Amino acid sequence: MRRPFFPIHPFTHSPIHNFLNRHILRLFLILLSLTASAQPAWEFSGYLVNLPVYQDNPARVSSIYLTERVFLNLTRLRLRPTLNLGDRTRIALEHEVTALYRTDVLPPYQQVTDITNRQRFDWRWYPLQEDYLTVSHFIDRLYGWHEFDFGEITIGRQRVAWGSGRIWNPTDLFNPINPASFDKLEKDGADLLSGKIFLGNFTDLTLVYNPRREVKDHNGAFRFRSNYRSYDVSLVGGYFDRRLILGGDFAGNLFTAGLRGEGIYAVSRNAGEENFLKFILGLDYQFTSKLYTLAEYQHNGQGRRDPRRYDYAALLNGTVINLAQNYLFLQALYQLHPLVNGGLGYNRNLDDNSGFVSLTLSYSFRQNIELSLGGQLCHGRTASEYGFYPQSLYLKG
Repeated sequence: MRRPFFPIHPFTHSPIHNFLNRHILRLFLILLSLTASAQPAWEFSGYLVNLPVYQDNPARVSSIYLTERVFLNLTRLRLRPTLNLGDRTRIALEHEVTALYRTDVLPPYQQVTDITNRQRFDWRWYPLQEDYLTVSHFIDRLYGWHEFDFGEITIGRQRVAWGSGRIWNPTDLFNPINPASFDKLEKDGADLLSGKIFLGNFTDLTLVYNPRREVKDHNGAFRFRSNYRSYDVSLVGGYFDRRLILGGDFAGNLFTAGLRGEGIYAVSRNAGEENFLKFILGLDYQFTSKLYTLAEYQHNGQGRRDPRRYDYAALLNGTVINLAQNYLFLQALYQLHPLVNGGLGYNRNLDDNSGFVSLTLSYSFRQNIELSLGGQLCHGRTASEYGFYPQSLYLKG
């Protein structure tokens, strides 16, 4: 849900959720007891990113929201303390402080969500909320991890990244990133109980449980991963968003190029919703030590070919990242200098012929200091997917 200009509200607990939360807490305490005699060791890392952005909105957007040209400045400070309790147990936290200044109120589709559809708890707070300045802080990761001889278990808000695609990940059921979101640096954490069982070299089974506020909305999934000849392959399945999911992914080499693909088929139990197929197929090639290229196609059966049937509400609440069915992304990265890299990408909606060009130029001052200049140039007719997106120019450092 989106609440960029209002304080958060306390969440309520049903009896069954209190029951589940108690048992998850007990599991967490058991993990701590397993390493009660271990010598604790702290690690600390993090980063600071400043992202000034100039945006020129299309006339059809500015006529509605009176925001033709907007300047934004987004500052993110992420702190990553980790407590290691021996070699097999750790407790990790990633806490982010965000400050957003804007010269005008943003249209709804440019506002950020407080809580994703994979987060059980609302851990975002707003110390300052003014018309043009918002300061928030939130917990994006908070989990306990323990490794056994036969596997590992992780409890809490964590990152799970499934799939082999470079641009889209149909098998990533947890929070895939929209390719148009150049300001997104991290995948959102998901509130999960996950376990991995080691079955052999390059073979394992992952089980994931995602509690939600309503019992009928609980999610669960598995991923079996292995290796066949020169290919990494996996099989995924589960129950997500009231849909039965079955799919898989692969990655390997086709002669001297990289070949990857993934997909799912979803059988919906939601009234009035159709079953759908979603898949990607990608190819990348390193022409020289300096030039890398990528092409990736996505079929999004959850979308629509007719722009008049686009589900903008689902895009706004974060349940989908694209509206149409067929997409093609092309990218080239080139090393201009050992410290300077350039990138050119083009994403095209093959159904309504809208799209965007992304340009990047980055310079590494030192090992941990980088400055990037980028642009995102969108095109499309009225009511096309990318016809509503602004032209953007930004610095990132």
